[in-house]
Amino acid sequence: MPLARIDLPRGKSAEYKRAVADVVYESVVNILKAPDGDRFQIITEHGPDTLLIDPQYFGIERTADALIIQVTISRGRPTEMRQAFFKAVADGLHARIGIRTEDVMINLVETQRDNWSFGNGIAQYAVQDQGR
Repeated sequence: MPLARIDLPRGKSAEYKRAVADVVYESVVNILKAPDGDRFQIITEHGPDTLLIDPQYFGIERTADALIIQVTISRGRPTEMRQAFFKAVADGLHARIGIRTEDVMINLVETQRDNWSFGNGIAQYAVQDQGR
């Protein structure tokens, strides 16, 4: 059910973008415990006029390579799990593509399960939950 939006600076290679997407997906499955195959991601490239990231907010020095990852998930994951997700993504991106962990901003947005439709105009989780 997670929906990941990845906003990054324009000009990155296809391999770079796929690596970012893969790290986010792997962390969603391994840390947030989404089912394997639950991969819904949107990658958007931006020029410097449409990706505005403060270079020093919270005393964290960011470069022009900074990116933002926003993942919409269903409610209910404990704080420790969300913190582990943040770390897994930042560390995974550093290991895989060499991006500085300081340049990785992540935001989780929680929603109710019945706010999702995966197709056919049906709220699949609402229907599934009614059967319980």
